[in-house]
Amino acid sequence: MSRFDRAMQRMRERDPRVREDAFDFLREHADAYVDELIAEFAAERDDQSLRCWLLELIAEARSERALDVFREQLESPDESLRFWAVRGLEMIDSRAAARILDEAGADGRLA
Repeated sequence: MSRFDRAMQRMRERDPRVREDAFDFLREHADAYVDELIAEFAAERDDQSLRCWLLELIAEARSERALDVFREQLESPDESLRFWAVRGLEMIDSRAAARILDEAGADGRLA
């Protein structure tokens, strides 16, 4: 089992400390695991708090490979996911990310 898989397994544990430790590990290595984090986010449907943590980790990766994920989450009914979508786009800090934010603002999707 890879370090990423072990960390994801630990993020699903009931013990908050174990979850936080796994989150901290993934935050430190988010740029190396961006594709895996995106895949986990896409696959997770049951645990809304885990989805939010995954989107936060994707934001920490600061990768343009996440632009589509953030664009989609700007439409989310979940305010926390919308927050991390905006924050992720801001953290990427590229022309493409700025364009997505500008379009969302012009469409009235951002308050």
